Amino acid sequence: MSTAFTDLDGEPGVRGFLHLPSRANGDGILLTHGAGSNCRSELLVHMADALVTCGFSVLRFDLPFRQARPHGPPFPGGAKGDRDGLLRALAVLQTKVSGRVFLGGHSYGGRQSTILISEEQLAAEGLLLLSYPLHPPRKPDQLRTAHFPKITKPAFFVHGTRDPFGSITEMKAALELIPARHELMEVDGAGHELLPKKSPANFASRIADAFQAFIGSRRSA
Repeated sequence: MSTAFTDLDGEPGVRGFLHLPSRANGDGILLTHGAGSNCRSELLVHMADALVTCGFSVLRFDLPFRQARPHGPPFPGGAKGDRDGLLRALAVLQTKVSGRVFLGGHSYGGRQSTILISEEQLAAEGLLLLSYPLHPPRKPDQLRTAHFPKITKPAFFVHGTRDPFGSITEMKAALELIPARHELMEVDGAGHELLPKKSPANFASRIADAFQAFIGSRRSA
């Protein structure tokens, strides 16, 4: 099940939806969105449902830039504030679970998650990255990988073969910079939005099952 969840303490606080499984594995995962979306995106909703079915408690939430205004991309220079928002949301999620917590995000949200975990080694136990924006479209020389050598927690990447923000070949080369255990799940024919029009719930379930296997999650009776 999922319940609307709002934390009004602090500014901008934590705004989103908390999904609680009927049979918990003890672990929790934070899911956040890309630069042009919010926590109500179809991809995040399907991923939250799939991860809950696997036993995770899931908090999908709006990054501070999206809480500040309903539309438009993040302001230049505001990324640190978004990472502070990730830390606040993680703190909330940690009060809801007894086990590990993970960071997950689509595009910009995933990128900020990787930067945070490279800066704050205790922030989370691993990463689920949906369509990591390796570089701006048609600008392969502007790689967003400077922090990759500082990622010391397991990272699971899901990437489409038609993603203009990075080819599969480019992704494989970039992931070699990460010293921690990592894996790349290729999605044939998918673009940056990742989610297919046909059977999106089944697609999300495949990702959730693969991530669960990757991090070695466990389900309690």
